[in-house]
Amino acid sequence: MEQVVRFFVDRWQFSLVLFVMLVALGGNAIVSIPKSEDPTVRFPIAGVTVVLPGADAEQIEKLIVVPLEQAFNRIEDVKEVRSGASSGVGSVTVEFTYGSDPERKYDELVRELNVVRPNFPTGVVEVRTFKANTANANIVVLALVSETAPTRQLEAAARDLRDMLERGSGVQSSQIWGAPESEVRVSLDLDRLSQFQLSPLAVVDALQREGADVPIGSVASGGRRFNVTATGPFDSLDEIRRTALRASPGSTLTVGDIAQVEWDNDESRHLTRYNGKRAVLVSAKGKLGVDVFVVRNNLYKQIDAFRSSLPEGIVLETGFDQSKTVAHRLTSLGRDFGIAVLLVLFTLLPLGFRAAIVVMMAIPLSLAIGVFWVGQLGYTMNQLSISGFVIALGLLVDDSIVVTENIARHLRNGMRRREAAIAGVSEINVAVLGCTATLIFAFLPLIALPEGAGDFIRSLPVAILTTIIASLIVSLTIIPFLASRLLSRDGHGKSNPFLDGVMSAIHAVYRPVLKLALRFPVSTVVVSLCMALSSFALVPRLGFSLFPENDSPYFLVDVELPQGVSVTETDKAVRYVESVLAKRDDIAFQFANSGSSNPQVYYNVFETLGVPDYGQVYGAFEHWEAETGPAHVAEIRKELEKYPAAKLTFRRFENGPPVEAPIAIRIWGKDIETLSQLAASVEKILLETPGTRDVSNPSAARLIDVALNVDVEKAALLGIPAGSIDQTLRVAVGGSTVAQIRDPTGEAYPVRVRMDAGTPPDADALKHMYVWTGQGGAVPLSEIASIGFGSGPAVVNRVQQERVNTVLSYVLPDYLAADVTQDVAQRLEAINLPPGYRITFGGQAEAASESFSGLGAAVLVALFGVLAVLLLEFGSFAQMTVVAFVIPFGIMGGFIALYIAQYPLSFIAMIGFIALIGIEIKNSILLVDFANRLRSEGVPLREAVEQAGEIRFLPVLLTSATAIGGMIPLVWEQSPLFSPLAVVIIGGLISSTLLARIVTPAMYMLLTPKDAAAQKS
Repeated sequence: MEQVVRFFVDRWQFSLVLFVMLVALGGNAIVSIPKSEDPTVRFPIAGVTVVLPGADAEQIEKLIVVPLEQAFNRIEDVKEVRSGASSGVGSVTVEFTYGSDPERKYDELVRELNVVRPNFPTGVVEVRTFKANTANANIVVLALVSETAPTRQLEAAARDLRDMLERGSGVQSSQIWGAPESEVRVSLDLDRLSQFQLSPLAVVDALQREGADVPIGSVASGGRRFNVTATGPFDSLDEIRRTALRASPGSTLTVGDIAQVEWDNDESRHLTRYNGKRAVLVSAKGKLGVDVFVVRNNLYKQIDAFRSSLPEGIVLETGFDQSKTVAHRLTSLGRDFGIAVLLVLFTLLPLGFRAAIVVMMAIPLSLAIGVFWVGQLGYTMNQLSISGFVIALGLLVDDSIVVTENIARHLRNGMRRREAAIAGVSEINVAVLGCTATLIFAFLPLIALPEGAGDFIRSLPVAILTTIIASLIVSLTIIPFLASRLLSRDGHGKSNPFLDGVMSAIHAVYRPVLKLALRFPVSTVVVSLCMALSSFALVPRLGFSLFPENDSPYFLVDVELPQGVSVTETDKAVRYVESVLAKRDDIAFQFANSGSSNPQVYYNVFETLGVPDYGQVYGAFEHWEAETGPAHVAEIRKELEKYPAAKLTFRRFENGPPVEAPIAIRIWGKDIETLSQLAASVEKILLETPGTRDVSNPSAARLIDVALNVDVEKAALLGIPAGSIDQTLRVAVGGSTVAQIRDPTGEAYPVRVRMDAGTPPDADALKHMYVWTGQGGAVPLSEIASIGFGSGPAVVNRVQQERVNTVLSYVLPDYLAADVTQDVAQRLEAINLPPGYRITFGGQAEAASESFSGLGAAVLVALFGVLAVLLLEFGSFAQMTVVAFVIPFGIMGGFIALYIAQYPLSFIAMIGFIALIGIEIKNSILLVDFANRLRSEGVPLREAVEQAGEIRFLPVLLTSATAIGGMIPLVWEQSPLFSPLAVVIIGGLISSTLLARIVTPAMYMLLTPKDAAAQKS
């Protein structure tokens, strides 16, 4: 190592060029590294949603869900298959085992879907697949707003905008929301059909044959090959009208004779508004790992050009823009980083101005290398990686502080700058390597944390590790070179009032306390250990949590109405939510959705499609402040509770892997009625448990259906063909898509046959409908059916192909989900479950068990990895114990700091405790290493311990102070995500710095061989 130091000190020209190159490399990396709000994570989760209007929950389960479950279960590495069936919608979500390739598993899921899809019943209007990753959140959601433009004009503008966005660089896909699809409506005239004794199914059959796009083949002529084209798909309305139904001598009956053919719009299944105005939404998703700012800039150029081409009366509004959130987060964290740099510089003043400048040089160099390697390893610049860099800021200067302080001490003793630089590094290089190794082993296990939580936070330890390793290299190469050139030899430190003040305090306060501790080492160790162990009593008071709320200003309001209501009724409740938000001055914008959810704008909140009784309002506060925000949320919730006809749930986004709700209680069994009764009991318990809010029991509602009760035998006697009743009613009620028509631009639109020109008929109209016989006659439906009403389950959920009812609940702000879940679990013991039925917990309880299961292994690896480093460095179990004895005192400070700051023991806080193991141990390494060096020079045990404690107190104090200074801005930020981590490290550093400087020397006195024993050996 001495030869390496000599090289960089003597070859200063090379060192200077290397210094400049690293700074330039870091600057380029900061500019070029992709930037996003959240880490790039591919969760091994994929699924499919199928929309089949008119089908009830049990039909969806039988026709859609079960076949898909059976197909997906054949895929390898399936961990869990979850499904849901409700009126008109079926969804199946597959979670694969951690470690499987998400892209490959998604492809396999699509392959199995394509095998099952041809067996879907007629009438499926939409099949949409999804894969869970952070890129699913849209980069932009735009709104084409107009109160007067025709629907088809809005739809055409939305299609043009969608196609333009999809051509943008870095865009994965673009979708249209809230535009009723244009179609050609063939409205049958029942009187004309009866006059010509023609069945509606004959019209459907004729249009299907005439509009079929069937390739005929090719013929040869004159040595050339020609493709043969016949009628092909429809190109105009007149072509549809001319379609022949029946021919007789001298006349032909056409579609135009018995039906009205015109352009129309499909039934509105998704109503959308922007800030209360009628709108069609267009969203765009970016590719995984792209720079959100680069994509945004490319899109905005196209959007500005598109805006100028819009017809009068249509306005393009830029509603959601993910880059604004990312820019705000980067600005805030960049500000925090600047504050941290100033605080670190302030803590270095006791070294002297020149020495402080030398140490500060380690910051840009280490960060340059760290950012470069973070980008090379495939990570983005996001809120967690930036937090990692801010945390590393207080740690990366530690090695440089120790090296520079030791060089400065040799300079004060009269050495020349070159010799001082070489001697200063050579003297402590082993200790510096040991300190850095303990830090590496503290953070290294966090990279291997399993499941989605591990993937989500991985960029944080990667940023810290790359920066710390870079700081070690810089401290042993560049820092000695800079110190040999910049430090002053004459009187360095003697005229520094900061240094004089700190050293005076050390001599006046620390020295007598240390002497007292060394006089009574056993009592010192026992009393200190009792203090540390007593801090564990705070754990139950802290409570447990998984991941906190996101600190962004965005929120959702879920609107749930009784099963079976129409989109129009749902829209009334959605409009009420809009009116509540519109009265407030602190709301920036709002998107209203009835019949479906909002386009996805957050990575762990997925879309809900085609549910008439469901709506959602997505909005944003102008600013979100941690102190005042919860009060504003409470005000809005109070207003929403005044609407009695719907369940309105206000919720903010949460960090971490997808969780259905903080509390989710699953009841398993076969019989739907029994499950519903048990779910009602669970719902009652949740409502009575303190801390719960917005309790939801989907199985409580019953779906009312119209039952036809057809007399099959009578229908057969009247000559009605088998199956024609269902087919006829399908045309009458829902309409039947028979072909496509293409406009001159190449866009395809459906051709749909219906028995009326409007919306679905009233229930009483069924009594007056006719069913056609095989001879062309018509029989009233009421003659062969007894029309009545029946009820069925509104929703059927399944997990691992077993029926399950899930009762959900959110938690009030002043309560922790873990505490409320524990209370609920005790109350559930009073329920007597029938044989074959069981109750389990999902939600945060399930996610926490999976996430925290990996933390145990991480703690063990970090602890034993650090102990192994200590054994390699000191070669003694006794001295390893002396150094490691500091760990309980850091944990004590972490608990106390969390209690004072009112943060629970969360996943991120636990990471702070793991990191603390390595951070606090390095300070004890410096003391023990220096004491060993003094004893090897013949200094007596007590004197060696006293000198090591006093001389090493300054670098220990400075390294702890810089680490605390680097963390303080993260605490000021009051981020629920990374502030708890900073609080833990600050508290642990304060307690370990104060107590361990007393306890570690006492332990050294007790466990290290005494002077006489050392002489004999």
